[in-house]
Order: sequence, then structure tokens, then C-alpha cells
Amino acid sequence: MTASALPPAPEIPGWMHHSSGKVRDAYIPAPDGPWAGQDVLLVVASDRISAYDHILATPIPDKGKVLTALSAWWFEQLADIIPNHLVSLDVPAAVAGRAMVCRRLTMYPVECVARGYLTGSGLAEYRENQSVCGIPLLGGLREASRLADPIFTPAAKAALGDHDENVSFERVADMVGPQAAASLREATLDLYSRAADIARERGIILADTKFEFGTGPDGGLVLGDEVLTPDSSRFWPADQWMPGRVTPSFDKQYVRDWLTSPASGWDRSSGQEPPALPADVVERTRARYLEAYERLTGTLLAV
Repeated sequence: MTASALPPAPEIPGWMHHSSGKVRDAYIPAPDGPWAGQDVLLVVASDRISAYDHILATPIPDKGKVLTALSAWWFEQLADIIPNHLVSLDVPAAVAGRAMVCRRLTMYPVECVARGYLTGSGLAEYRENQSVCGIPLLGGLREASRLADPIFTPAAKAALGDHDENVSFERVADMVGPQAAASLREATLDLYSRAADIARERGIILADTKFEFGTGPDGGLVLGDEVLTPDSSRFWPADQWMPGRVTPSFDKQYVRDWLTSPASGWDRSSGQEPPALPADVVERTRARYLEAYERLTGTLLAV
């Protein structure tokens, strides 16, 4: 599904639709709504799921609730490191549990990625030139190798439906200025370190994650978007991690695996939209998202 083919955003009393992304719909206050005149957005997490730069036609029930609740929980754990954009979880009943009122920010056009382990696009880049985003790494690293120290491996944001491009720190400095680039790198690594420690206490490895930052009216750095969810992070069960082999993750891996299997009948290079997901893949993916929330927070999510 392309951006133009996204389903219509639902009408919400007191709010007017502003924009939609792969997963979220954003609304601005209506003139007669309770937040009229305030510089906020209502950010609604849908149950849409994307894979291989496609928005799939089949939703994952309760996924939006997991993303919202988990982001809110992490914002609280990280609030002493950097302020965030969350204003209120008191939202209209139609989107209760999967929406938050957020400060409007001027966003940096950078996906701020931190990696503590080598996998995914980082591993592919390492295999080509023994570095990731211009950062030289030791030789002999394999799939899921733990890095000596976490690294900042940013990406330039792409248009909806396109793939983000890994870039060097120097490129980020050219894009946003040296001082802002240094602040983004420092905040990213500080947040990753705190989150990795919290996850480790719960038997989970935070292999990598991405943050998005913006600035408020005072110019200060603010953490925005979602944070440390299965959509933006690789969470691995610590007891199943072994360098040299792929580790199962608390995310949409079931979806990716099915789409690339003969069972789907889909050719990624064909240019065609992916097929609908079968019920068992939907249910296993939903269960994986819920398990991530419950293991990290230690609580059950009301769904």
C-alpha cells in the first residue's frame, strides 16, 4: 500500500486530520474543540503494519495500543535524561488507549539510530567495508555480535514508501549543523544506554533502536515520535542470543518471514503490493507485540 492508498483517517470530535504516515495519523485542534488554540497534535497509532517499505493491507489488532502504551511507559523512564513531547493521554473515547496529545515540534530530518549489536543494515554495511556509517569496527564480527561500545548510526529520513539512507555523522552535521549533530548523538547514546540497562534487567537485549528529536519554541532538544517500541527497536530474548546466528525478535519478524516464504507467493522485486496476511501470522505477530509490552513493563495491557 502506498501513501496515496492509505485508508481515510477517521473523524475525531474536536480534532481535524492533519497528516498520516505508515502507522500514525496526526490531528490538529478544531476551533471548537477542547484543545483549540494550543500548539499540540493528537497522534493516533493505528493497527497498520509495514514491511519492506510497503504498508500492508492486513492490520494487526491492538498493535496501536501496544505502541502507545509502551511509548508512554518509556517516556516516563527516560524523562530525567531529556524532555519528551507527551502532554496528555486524556483523549477522545474513539481513540482511547492508542492516542496521545503531544507538543508540536520542529523535527530534525534525521533518524537517530543507536546500535549495540551488529545486525540488519548495519551488518550488511560492515560486511562491505568493515564500518557502519563511517565508524570503523573491529574485524571478525558476525551476525548479532555485541559491539565494544554502542555506536550512533544515523539515517536520513526518506519519503513515505522509500527506504531511509544510512549516513555518516559528518553528513548529519552538514544537514543540521555541528552543534545540533553533537547533541543528537549524545542524546541518542544516553537514551540507548538507559533503555538497554532497563531491558537487560528484564531478560531482554536491546540490539538497536531509533529515536526522533525536535525542538520546541525555546530551541531545546525534545524527544518525539514513538520510543522503544517493537516498530522502532530490535528486542531480543537474552536467553536466545548467540553471536553468529539470527536471534528471534519481539517485532514483525513473523510478517517478514511469511512474506519472503514460498507460502506468500510474493516477489519483493516485482513491484506488486504484498498479499493479505493469513490469520495465524496476524495472531502470532499480535502476541509478540503484547509479550514485548508485558515483559518490559511487568504489567498486562488491557485490550
